[in-house]
Amino acid sequence: MPFSSLGLSCSLLRAVSARAYLTPTPVQVAAIPAILQGRDVLGCAQTGSGKTAAFVLPLLQQLENVAQERARQPRALILVPTRELCAQVGQEIRTLAQHLPMAIKVSTLFGGVSINPQMMRLRGGCDFVVATPGRLLDLIAHNALSLGGVATLVLDEADRLLDMGFAEELGRVLALLPPKRQNLFFSATFPPAVQALAQTLLHEPVHIEVLPTPQNLPDITQRAIAVDTHRRTQLLRHLIGQNHWRCVLVFVATKHAAEIVADKLRKAHINAEPFHAALSQGKRTQVLADFKTERINVVVATDVAARGLDIAQLPVVVNYDLPRSAVDYIHRIGRTGRAGESGVAVSFVSASTLAHFRLIEKRHHLHIQLENVEGFEPLETAVEGAPAPSPGSGGIKGKRPSKKDKIRQKSL
Repeated sequence: MPFSSLGLSCSLLRAVSARAYLTPTPVQVAAIPAILQGRDVLGCAQTGSGKTAAFVLPLLQQLENVAQERARQPRALILVPTRELCAQVGQEIRTLAQHLPMAIKVSTLFGGVSINPQMMRLRGGCDFVVATPGRLLDLIAHNALSLGGVATLVLDEADRLLDMGFAEELGRVLALLPPKRQNLFFSATFPPAVQALAQTLLHEPVHIEVLPTPQNLPDITQRAIAVDTHRRTQLLRHLIGQNHWRCVLVFVATKHAAEIVADKLRKAHINAEPFHAALSQGKRTQVLADFKTERINVVVATDVAARGLDIAQLPVVVNYDLPRSAVDYIHRIGRTGRAGESGVAVSFVSASTLAHFRLIEKRHHLHIQLENVEGFEPLETAVEGAPAPSPGSGGIKGKRPSKKDKIRQKSL
């Protein structure tokens, strides 16, 4: 099925062609006509499935259709959980809008940077706002914009918005929106909190669920290596050198671990940088820019990088620490094997995390052979069949619930 059969305008078809999109993905086939009809949409599809273009293209056409009635207030509001996803969605809108007969204005609003430049850019009004909830509320409090003209609300990565503790801020934003509007929810998973919100806000939505199939699954080779906890950094260095990995995204559990592992790699003469929420936005942007141009070979990141990062031809992802949530495993490894490319995802499994790894396998119907690397055979004994950490114990990090666990529980 070609894009021309979805009801898109000639200018948007030119934009699609310029992006070398040959055929629409399943989520685009289902979502674009429904959004053009003004329907609410509840869309579930795995990472890398083309969700962003699935809502951006019809929203641009809706704006094109009402060009003569445009006001200074934003017509579409897109809420996202992270700064990087905010910037990425904003860039996608600008790219796909470049052949429209009129110029559009997109404002990307997120924290970690000065609020004043964002206020200045909003003075002339805008058509699209892409924002994280906290910074959006800050700008509203400064009278920098109003949401009274919003015709469409998009929650992108809706599960992550609630998981990251945005439930209270999201409620405040919703209270400021016009009651009559189109609502679009897109996410890779729909836990109970998101389902409850969808039932409250969506009116007779079109349900879209794109299940993974052999045809649309990313080409990712998944490996699991048994290693003692204290030898993981040595093993990582060995694998980078042995396999000549030029770009590696390494996931760790904490900001402190990101700093420590990156520092150890630098001492081993490997260009590495940490990436986590405590860094300034300028630093995070620079790290990603250097990584994409291979001035940095390894980025050691927390789960802030598990969503919204689209790094072309990223060959390898390493789970130095296993993700606390089994769902985040798919988001992490989904940073590789994108846009038809192949990739490798490696997980380090110690004796203490074997049960959690088996849980991840079970949740995703996987069976990954646990392998040994010569010279790094584990000495600690892993107990097969040991119970996985209980939901109330804080996952694999310890017995007491963390702050993140408490926020997640409160949002539910």
